[in-house]
Amino acid sequence: MLQQVRATVLTVSTRCSRGEREDVSGPRAARLLAELGLDVAPVRVVPDGVEPVRQALEAALADGARVVLTTGGTGVSPTDRTPEATAQVLERELPGVPEAVRRRSRASGAVLSRARAGTVGNAVVVNAPGSVAGVEDTIAVVGPLLPHLLDQLTGGDHG
Repeated sequence: MLQQVRATVLTVSTRCSRGEREDVSGPRAARLLAELGLDVAPVRVVPDGVEPVRQALEAALADGARVVLTTGGTGVSPTDRTPEATAQVLERELPGVPEAVRRRSRASGAVLSRARAGTVGNAVVVNAPGSVAGVEDTIAVVGPLLPHLLDQLTGGDHG
């Protein structure tokens, strides 16, 4: 079901975008999404901030991604603006998704995550924390939902 579905992972990190730090969460997200059967584009790394993230989200959707997962920028530091950028792009929010991720999370700081999830046309956008564990928890929650969610977005019936 997911074999023909294009996915994009956006790592949101100013330090990674400058080459000052290695991106580990983005490649982990891409591997996990590929294991679900998705056609995953190369990971894109963008700096923190509303405009760079919004532009990257819009570009991924314009490129045909039906699943866009961001990693990073969901916390409370002054530069964490991924949720604000995501809110500008979403048409409909899915608040239960980040709530489920926070409940599942193994990290004590997960309650501070301001991640968002929602839909844009026939695509889904999900924010994940910047840690590998946060990415794993997010995909563990979102992965099983994707076949039904993507079907619903194209007019599928409730099964």
